Amino acid sequence: MSPRTVYRHVAHTIRHTPEGGITYEAFCVTADCGAESGPHSKQEAAQDWALRHTGRTGRTGHDLFRRVFTDHAKVTRGEQRPTATAPIPRP
Repeated sequence: MSPRTVYRHVAHTIRHTPEGGITYEAFCVTADCGAESGPHSKQEAAQDWALRHTGRTGRTGHDLFRRVFTDHAKVTRGEQRPTATAPIPRP
């Protein structure tokens, strides 16, 4: 019996899926602040938090934020296309 290896190369696609929703977050990037909005299901909620944070601090410098938008994706398997290698020759 000769050993043989079979490789199966399968194409996949990845796409946004609405069932997971999108989350929005804002992070104050002022040195030593570390304040963050936490995850929200509405973009306006994260933006409102940033506006309140800037007004609440009463100081300059808390006016730059990192925004993060997180979505969910689904991977779908495509058709299989088997590829076989040649058998190893016997001595």
